[in-house]
Amino acid sequence: MHPLRKLIFDEKLLSPLAKTYGTPLYIYSQERITENVLNLKNALNKHFEKFHICYAIKSNSNPHLIKTMREAFPKIGGDCSSPGEIYAAELSGIDPSDCIYTGNYESPSDLKKALTKQCNINLDDITSLNRIKKIGLPKRISFRMNPGFGGGSYSGIVTGGRDAKFGIPAEKITVAYKQAQDLGIQRFGLQCMCGSGNLDESFFKEVLSAILENAQRIESELKINFEFISMGGGFGVPYQDDQKPLDFDHMFGALSDIYYKTYTRRESAPSLWLEPGKSIIADAGFIVSKVTGLKESYKNFIGIDAGMETLMRPALYGAKHRIYKVGNHSSDTVMVDFTGQICENTDRIASDRDFPDVSEGDLIAIMDTGAYGYSMSHNFNTRPRSAEILINNNSHKLIRKRETINDIFSLCDV
Repeated sequence: MHPLRKLIFDEKLLSPLAKTYGTPLYIYSQERITENVLNLKNALNKHFEKFHICYAIKSNSNPHLIKTMREAFPKIGGDCSSPGEIYAAELSGIDPSDCIYTGNYESPSDLKKALTKQCNINLDDITSLNRIKKIGLPKRISFRMNPGFGGGSYSGIVTGGRDAKFGIPAEKITVAYKQAQDLGIQRFGLQCMCGSGNLDESFFKEVLSAILENAQRIESELKINFEFISMGGGFGVPYQDDQKPLDFDHMFGALSDIYYKTYTRRESAPSLWLEPGKSIIADAGFIVSKVTGLKESYKNFIGIDAGMETLMRPALYGAKHRIYKVGNHSSDTVMVDFTGQICENTDRIASDRDFPDVSEGDLIAIMDTGAYGYSMSHNFNTRPRSAEILINNNSHKLIRKRETINDIFSLCDV
């Protein structure tokens, strides 16, 4: 059962929120965010001597949500990939020095911002080193390694392997560290991120083993010692009822065995860094949307006011999200497609789903939208973006106002 399913059936809670703040509406559970942060932190604390969590701000940059994470674990840092994400981290109370900055094909201005803010600079390529040295050099640097393989729940979110645009091939990465050494840099880390949405523990064992094998090779050839090793993120959450969540305690226990077989002196081993996004925020958020129309055509359609401009993932790479009717409903179902109001045929939130009878005006909930939901939303068809609400037990707080049409044009001097 979904961790927020009881909340979804609480029509007395959700209907007034939809009436007050309008739909579509992003809603987040403070309790679930806290549970997710502590689950991850406690597993790492149990199995690793030193660790650092950098929340992937790209997954959801709302500062109220990041503050909730910091309340659960004050030492949490940020994984940033743009100046805007550095700003979001600071706005949330995270010191940029606790952030890792991983861009790709970075502009000089982006690198300057990350360097000026004293982020931990993680470069995607040797050419990135050539650009940043014209601006200034950090005291410590890491490079992103592409181990030659990757994995993810969809092909579009695989970030390692021969087709990936990210990282330095493992066979070339020693050259990058040697060039950094030649520039006078003496402190180093190593980073790798192979894909997102993975629920197979064995994948992370394979990733960490590849990172450690290359780490030892680099350290041996260049006589350096890594201060941290980041295996990125990519920890998935169940988006379907038949999927099982990762057991962090078991997984990090197994990863710890691998880690400390390489670094046998635990007290002097590099700190393990992680950059989780979905595993913290994905299942803590959902969208409440209103049924706007029903159509019997060659297929049965349920039209809703949350389309691909509200949730991009299904149209972008075929992501599947559970959808529930808010409140009580019968067990009778019909096969339908859910579509928004956007003028694209790819505007499908879901296809070929068995769903209970609904009427215009009914509310439905699109689950697991906390990560890459609002952060990927946009204004196609000139539709304003949604409001966001944070729920804590029976209380709630508006954490982002609904955008207006005037807001969309506020920067146009007409």
